Amino acid sequence: MRKITILLLAITFILTTKVTATNFSVLDATVEVGKKKIQLGVSESDAEIHINGRLVGKGSTEVLVPKDACVTVIVKKNGFLEEKIEFCNKKGMTVPPKTYYIEMKADDSYDASIQTDIANIDIAIPINVMNKDTAWKLINQIVLNYIDVIEMTDKETGYLRTAWSLKTFMQNTIRTRLIIKESSSEPLVFKVKLISEESNLPLTSVKSDELYKEWDRVLRSYSDIISELQARLK
Repeated sequence: MRKITILLLAITFILTTKVTATNFSVLDATVEVGKKKIQLGVSESDAEIHINGRLVGKGSTEVLVPKDACVTVIVKKNGFLEEKIEFCNKKGMTVPPKTYYIEMKADDSYDASIQTDIANIDIAIPINVMNKDTAWKLINQIVLNYIDVIEMTDKETGYLRTAWSLKTFMQNTIRTRLIIKESSSEPLVFKVKLISEESNLPLTSVKSDELYKEWDRVLRSYSDIISELQARLK
């Protein structure tokens, strides 16, 4: 009797295992049925490819679009415009292609700027020959050659701040301003700060402070202002 019971239990276990395995196989097949595969290529071999917010590779990858779903692909690389595309595998919508190629375009804000270590830091300019009146007059002249509007100026305290100068690009907005302040009277020293900020969005209002962050680049039109101040103020 004991042997029969053990045999029955073994048969039951085997049958249960097979049913379970079969169920999993059916489930897996159900998941696989109807999905579309897209071979995605990018012109820049080191461009990052993000699918639904997750980094999946660089330069090329396979995009899987489940049935009745959509996936969002974003391609990024410094110096190039961000590319975004959505592939959908839904009834009544365009069938995803088997292959897709993205030709990345140069970021026009990068083309109009230079990488620099002078942005967003205080740079001291000692005055060894000129008196304060002469130096202050020259400072104002130089600044106005680059930025048309001086928002605040006070010779007594040695403080000058320009208005924001705004430049918009296809996927970015850059705002730039200059702040000069007297840090020492004896010896006479001015500190100059060229503030360069980006929003990573086009047509951003100059007043939307919360959308801007420091940019480690400077628009070419302002790239010489620090060196000119250093050369002419003595």
